[in-house]
Amino acid sequence: MRKIAVAMAKGGVGKTTTAVNLAHGLAVMGKRVLLVDCDTQGQVAKFLGEKPRCGLYEFITERLENGQYIARNDTIHPCRQNLWILDGGIRLVELKNWLGEQPREVRQTVLAQKLIPKEGALDYLIFDCAPGWDVLSVNILMAANEVLCPVALQGPSMQGLKTFFRYLQSAQKINLELRLEHILPTMFDRRTRHSHDILGQLQKYFGRQICEPVHYNVRLSEAPTHGQTIFEYAGRAQGALDYQNLIRRIINHGDQEE
Repeated sequence: MRKIAVAMAKGGVGKTTTAVNLAHGLAVMGKRVLLVDCDTQGQVAKFLGEKPRCGLYEFITERLENGQYIARNDTIHPCRQNLWILDGGIRLVELKNWLGEQPREVRQTVLAQKLIPKEGALDYLIFDCAPGWDVLSVNILMAANEVLCPVALQGPSMQGLKTFFRYLQSAQKINLELRLEHILPTMFDRRTRHSHDILGQLQKYFGRQICEPVHYNVRLSEAPTHGQTIFEYAGRAQGALDYQNLIRRIINHGDQEE
């Protein structure tokens, strides 16, 4: 099973769009995928048009809001064939407080210790990470072994990438299996010189890790308002083609590793 964190220090770069479309695209190809929403905004369920009754908070603590016990399997919400989600949302604020109260020697690895599927149950675990750095962010990077970093080809994107590298290097000192495998340029506007300039900088410094860019595409922003992925909403749009490229890259990389 591969465990991929979709992460970046800066918000507004397409993390949730990437996590949702990657997860669904893999599921369509027959891969069994659990998508974990690690953001207090809880956008994953909204993007998929779902309303889970519980999620990651209940999975970790095994408690409902009223304090009643709940089994972990009952917190996992099926939303498409081969695709399940662990919902995020505002209760993750409470989860961060709960994690902070755990013994120092285990608080950073609670998620890694609890999120262990049965052998053969899943092919991919995908984490949609929030921007910033806190005890939940650390837990995610302790549980993952690959990082996919979306970088918007707009504004001061390189500064956000440098900040994220500092976070990543701190995590790699503890999780020796964690690797930055994919840098995904997003919001590529071929009409602007700025997009081409940033893409050129990324290609110069990272080479092998750079994915084919995701172009600026209005269909990508419309799809979530309909509770659909880009493959469901506009399967022939440029955004769908771009995410198909990413999915092929992810799967082929796995085959090469094997």
